[in-house]
Amino acid sequence: MSQNHSASNTTTAVNGPELTVTRLFKTSRELVFKTWTEAEHLQQWWGPEGFTITIQQIDVKPGGVWSYIMHGPDGVDYDNKISYLEVVSPERLVYAHGDHEDAEHFRVTVTFVEQDGETELTMHSLFKSAEELEKVVKEYGAIEGAKSTLERLAQQLATLV
Repeated sequence: MSQNHSASNTTTAVNGPELTVTRLFKTSRELVFKTWTEAEHLQQWWGPEGFTITIQQIDVKPGGVWSYIMHGPDGVDYDNKISYLEVVSPERLVYAHGDHEDAEHFRVTVTFVEQDGETELTMHSLFKSAEELEKVVKEYGAIEGAKSTLERLAQQLATLV
Protein backbone atom coordinates (compact mmCIF):
# COMPACT_ATOMS: atom_id res chain seq x y z
CA MET A 1 0.00 0.00 0.00
CA SER A 2 1.42 3.37 -0.97
CA GLN A 3 0.64 6.47 1.04
CA ASN A 4 1.02 10.06 -0.01
CA HIS A 5 0.44 13.00 2.31
CA SER A 6 0.15 16.41 0.75
CA ALA A 7 0.17 19.84 2.31
CA SER A 8 -3.52 20.16 1.45
CA ASN A 9 -4.30 17.54 4.16
CA THR A 10 -5.57 15.06 1.57
CA THR A 11 -4.22 11.53 1.88
CA THR A 12 -4.32 8.87 -0.81
CA ALA A 13 -3.67 5.16 -0.75
CA VAL A 14 -3.59 2.59 -3.55
CA ASN A 15 -4.07 -1.07 -2.68
CA GLY A 16 -4.51 -3.33 -5.72
CA PRO A 17 -7.73 -2.22 -7.50
CA GLU A 18 -8.66 0.23 -4.72
CA LEU A 19 -7.99 3.96 -4.47
CA THR A 20 -8.79 5.64 -1.16
CA VAL A 21 -8.74 9.42 -0.79
CA THR A 22 -9.35 11.05 2.61
CA ARG A 23 -9.62 14.68 3.65
CA LEU A 24 -10.73 16.56 6.75
CA PHE A 25 -13.02 19.56 6.24
CA LYS A 26 -13.54 22.15 8.96
CA THR A 27 -17.33 22.14 8.76
CA SER A 28 -20.33 19.94 9.56
CA ARG A 29 -20.96 16.75 7.64
CA GLU A 30 -24.47 18.00 6.77
CA LEU A 31 -22.93 20.89 4.83
CA VAL A 32 -20.28 18.68 3.19
CA PHE A 33 -22.95 16.14 2.19
CA LYS A 34 -25.24 18.86 0.83
CA THR A 35 -22.37 20.37 -1.18
CA TRP A 36 -21.59 16.89 -2.60
CA THR A 37 -25.22 16.16 -3.61
CA GLU A 38 -26.85 19.40 -4.82
CA ALA A 39 -26.48 20.61 -8.42
CA GLU A 40 -26.01 24.28 -7.50
CA HIS A 41 -22.95 23.37 -5.42
CA LEU A 42 -21.53 20.57 -7.61
CA GLN A 43 -21.52 22.99 -10.54
CA GLN A 44 -19.02 25.16 -8.62
CA TRP A 45 -16.41 22.58 -7.64
CA TRP A 46 -16.79 19.08 -9.16
CA GLY A 47 -13.69 18.02 -11.07
CA PRO A 48 -10.00 18.94 -11.00
CA GLU A 49 -8.76 22.54 -11.28
CA GLY A 50 -9.43 23.91 -14.78
CA PHE A 51 -12.37 21.59 -15.47
CA THR A 52 -16.05 22.60 -15.59
CA ILE A 53 -19.22 20.52 -15.80
CA THR A 54 -22.60 20.73 -17.47
CA ILE A 55 -25.19 18.79 -15.49
CA GLN A 56 -27.77 17.06 -17.70
CA GLN A 57 -29.75 15.48 -14.87
CA ILE A 58 -29.27 14.70 -11.20
CA ASP A 59 -31.46 12.62 -8.92
CA VAL A 60 -29.60 11.69 -5.73
CA LYS A 61 -31.54 8.66 -4.47
CA PRO A 62 -31.10 4.90 -4.75
CA GLY A 63 -31.76 4.09 -8.41
CA GLY A 64 -31.26 7.75 -9.36
CA VAL A 65 -28.80 8.99 -11.95
CA TRP A 66 -26.47 11.97 -12.26
CA SER A 67 -25.45 12.58 -15.88
CA TYR A 68 -22.97 15.31 -16.71
CA ILE A 69 -20.38 16.34 -19.27
CA MET A 70 -16.97 17.24 -17.86
CA HIS A 71 -15.22 19.88 -19.95
CA GLY A 72 -11.42 19.67 -19.86
CA PRO A 73 -9.20 22.77 -20.06
CA ASP A 74 -7.95 21.38 -23.40
CA GLY A 75 -11.47 21.49 -24.88
CA VAL A 76 -12.10 17.73 -24.56
CA ASP A 77 -15.54 16.72 -23.24
CA TYR A 78 -15.99 13.61 -21.11
CA ASP A 79 -19.36 11.88 -20.78
CA ASN A 80 -20.08 10.82 -17.17
CA LYS A 81 -22.91 8.88 -15.61
CA ILE A 82 -23.23 8.18 -11.90
CA SER A 83 -25.85 5.64 -10.82
CA TYR A 84 -26.72 5.87 -7.11
CA LEU A 85 -26.95 2.55 -5.27
CA GLU A 86 -27.12 3.86 -1.68
CA VAL A 87 -27.87 7.31 -0.30
CA VAL A 88 -27.81 7.69 3.48
CA SER A 89 -27.90 11.41 4.31
CA PRO A 90 -25.55 12.75 5.65
CA GLU A 91 -23.45 9.60 6.19
CA ARG A 92 -22.78 7.72 2.99
CA LEU A 93 -23.10 7.60 -0.81
CA VAL A 94 -22.47 4.49 -2.89
CA TYR A 95 -22.52 4.79 -6.66
CA ALA A 96 -21.36 3.27 -9.93
CA HIS A 97 -19.29 5.77 -11.95
CA GLY A 98 -19.32 5.20 -15.68
CA ASP A 99 -20.61 6.72 -18.88
CA HIS A 100 -23.44 6.01 -21.30
CA GLU A 101 -21.52 3.11 -22.91
CA ASP A 102 -20.35 1.39 -19.70
CA ALA A 103 -22.45 2.04 -16.60
CA GLU A 104 -19.67 1.07 -14.17
CA HIS A 105 -16.00 1.82 -14.76
CA PHE A 106 -15.59 1.77 -10.98
CA ARG A 107 -17.68 1.79 -7.80
CA VAL A 108 -17.37 4.58 -5.24
CA THR A 109 -18.27 4.68 -1.56
CA VAL A 110 -18.08 8.13 0.04
CA THR A 111 -18.38 8.37 3.82
CA PHE A 112 -18.87 11.55 5.83
CA VAL A 113 -17.80 11.14 9.48
CA GLU A 114 -18.33 14.01 11.93
CA GLN A 115 -15.48 14.59 14.39
CA ASP A 116 -15.82 17.52 16.79
CA GLY A 117 -17.63 19.72 14.29
CA GLU A 118 -15.32 18.75 11.43
CA THR A 119 -15.95 16.17 8.73
CA GLU A 120 -13.65 13.39 7.63
CA LEU A 121 -14.56 12.51 4.05
CA THR A 122 -13.31 9.22 2.66
CA MET A 123 -13.77 8.40 -1.01
CA HIS A 124 -13.12 4.72 -1.70
CA SER A 125 -13.04 3.76 -5.41
CA LEU A 126 -12.97 0.09 -6.41
CA PHE A 127 -11.87 -0.63 -9.99
CA LYS A 128 -12.39 -3.85 -11.97
CA SER A 129 -8.67 -4.65 -11.61
CA ALA A 130 -5.40 -3.19 -10.35
CA GLU A 131 -4.49 -2.68 -14.04
CA GLU A 132 -7.61 -0.57 -14.64
CA LEU A 133 -6.75 1.66 -11.68
CA GLU A 134 -3.12 1.93 -12.83
CA LYS A 135 -4.34 2.98 -16.29
CA VAL A 136 -6.52 5.84 -14.96
CA VAL A 137 -3.74 6.98 -12.65
CA LYS A 138 -1.25 7.09 -15.55
CA GLU A 139 -3.51 8.29 -18.39
CA TYR A 140 -5.85 10.61 -16.51
CA GLY A 141 -3.90 11.59 -13.38
CA ALA A 142 -6.62 10.14 -11.14
CA ILE A 143 -4.77 10.70 -7.86
CA GLU A 144 -3.79 14.32 -8.55
CA GLY A 145 -7.28 14.88 -9.98
CA ALA A 146 -8.91 13.61 -6.81
CA LYS A 147 -6.73 15.85 -4.64
CA SER A 148 -7.47 18.86 -6.86
CA THR A 149 -11.21 18.11 -6.78
CA LEU A 150 -11.26 17.93 -2.96
CA GLU A 151 -9.27 21.17 -2.80
CA ARG A 152 -11.98 22.80 -4.93
CA LEU A 153 -14.61 21.34 -2.55
CA ALA A 154 -12.75 22.94 0.38
CA GLN A 155 -12.78 26.29 -1.45
CA GLN A 156 -16.53 25.96 -2.15
CA LEU A 157 -17.23 25.07 1.51
CA ALA A 158 -15.25 28.15 2.62
CA THR A 159 -17.68 30.35 0.65
CA LEU A 160 -20.66 28.74 2.44
CA VAL A 161 -19.61 28.96 6.10
